[in-house]
Amino acid sequence: MRERPGRWLDGYDPEDRQQWEAQGQAIARSNLRWSIFAEFLGFAVWQLWAITVVFLPRAGFEFTDSQLFWLISMPSLVGATLRVPYTFMVGRFGGRNWTIISALLLLIPSIGLALAVANPATPFWLMLLVAATAGFGGGNFASSMANITYFYPAREKGYALGLNAAGGNLGAGIAQLVVPLVITIGGAAALNLPLAGWFWVPFIIVAAWGAWRFMHNISDARGDVAGSLAAVKEPHFWVMSFLYIGTFGSFIGYAGVFPKLIADTFPEFSTFSVGAASLSLAFMGPIIGSLARPYGGKLADRFGGAQMTVYAFAGMALFALVVVLTLPLQNFWLFLVLFLALFICSGVGNGSTYRMIPSIYRIRGALREARGEDTAGGVSTARRASAALGLISAVGAYGGFAIPQVLSASKSATGGYEIAFFGFVGFYMVALVLTWAFYLRRGTAMAAEHV
Repeated sequence: MRERPGRWLDGYDPEDRQQWEAQGQAIARSNLRWSIFAEFLGFAVWQLWAITVVFLPRAGFEFTDSQLFWLISMPSLVGATLRVPYTFMVGRFGGRNWTIISALLLLIPSIGLALAVANPATPFWLMLLVAATAGFGGGNFASSMANITYFYPAREKGYALGLNAAGGNLGAGIAQLVVPLVITIGGAAALNLPLAGWFWVPFIIVAAWGAWRFMHNISDARGDVAGSLAAVKEPHFWVMSFLYIGTFGSFIGYAGVFPKLIADTFPEFSTFSVGAASLSLAFMGPIIGSLARPYGGKLADRFGGAQMTVYAFAGMALFALVVVLTLPLQNFWLFLVLFLALFICSGVGNGSTYRMIPSIYRIRGALREARGEDTAGGVSTARRASAALGLISAVGAYGGFAIPQVLSASKSATGGYEIAFFGFVGFYMVALVLTWAFYLRRGTAMAAEHV
């Protein structure tokens, strides 16, 4: 292995144990640390509008509920779409180089938000455009995961990718914790909304500098277009995409709307005074959901991914139903506990569904080989599974757009959120049945292999 100018690595092979122990492990860990930090900021910026929207009416903005929901959901729509091209950027530019670029792109939505919310006369179309740029943060997940997979051997890849994903997901909760504190320093009456954007600028610059100084490009990393096409042709790709909409889509969708749901349903509990600043308890949802994700993967390793996914959807259906049935009680603490349980179930489901994907592609590849078929055009099972992980993450992220829009439609039509939650319960039950039918039903190859 040798290093060329621009921190390009030629001959890097994490499966070479001698190279791994001598140099590779230290290189991989350095790249993982800065990848996690950059992805963490990506998620934080992606979710900035979720918490900032709650304060817009107090800052003098006269937007309708529907417009506020669009500001919440637009970053998810753009972020989910960007995950597809971001998956191939590592192969095109190099992992280090693209991390620098993607980190610096976060300056656009951060500074844009700061300037837009400084003037209550900012038109809605411009606010929506600025909110759309926050989707740059959502795209970071795909390129970050694609990059780190090249640095680690197969025996350690799952753990490294789990840390990378969980560390990034935490950004959503930390943003909802930090923003209310920062913008209300000096007292809630002295609302300084532009700080919601300016606060992240120095951290973004540090992330870009760290990537430039400590990360590497791997010469052998290539964008796998053939693997992606083969992955999409697999019928199970669409089944798992639907399931991931239910797990990760719920996580990112609920993370986006939780602050507004609290503000609308329990305005007296939307913020709490902490010294001279305010705190929103909404941050607890995405943080606890992020922390549950690795445990979902571990439980899936022990009991099977499909089994844990069924449990996750059953829990999500149950808690979503209890949320809607107990809303008339107007008990904030019960509402909070139930929603935290919903976040935990979504986090567990994130880990378990992601664990299922490589197993499904491995089994399907073995079945094709046994029948002497080559429907994948010569693309290896590992390449198809790797491509599927990135593309399914993109499809699943559209749930972050759908959930706010469904809630908005429910409130516009009925004046409340009950119909939306009944719809979510129905979706989770359909996902549960699909999981059982495809992966747990007796007599199927998936059930026999304990997917």
